[in-house]
Amino acid sequence: MSTAVYSVRIEDRVRRMMDEMSDVNWQGEIKQTVERMVREKKKERLLAEAQELWKHQKPNAIGAAEMIREDRDA
Repeated sequence: MSTAVYSVRIEDRVRRMMDEMSDVNWQGEIKQTVERMVREKKKERLLAEAQELWKHQKPNAIGAAEMIREDRDA
């Protein structure tokens, strides 16, 4: 797996507080947070796309139950 570097600027005050918390793996925490946020945003986009496609669907005249019965009987 290849990786890429993404730099982020933070205030000096925040960096000093981070340095005081030496027990925290900041690289791991930040990486995990970014990955989680990317997955959530991707889900939101896919859901929005699916909802947009669903808006343009025409309702079935006979209904789902009737279609299932037809398939079962066939």
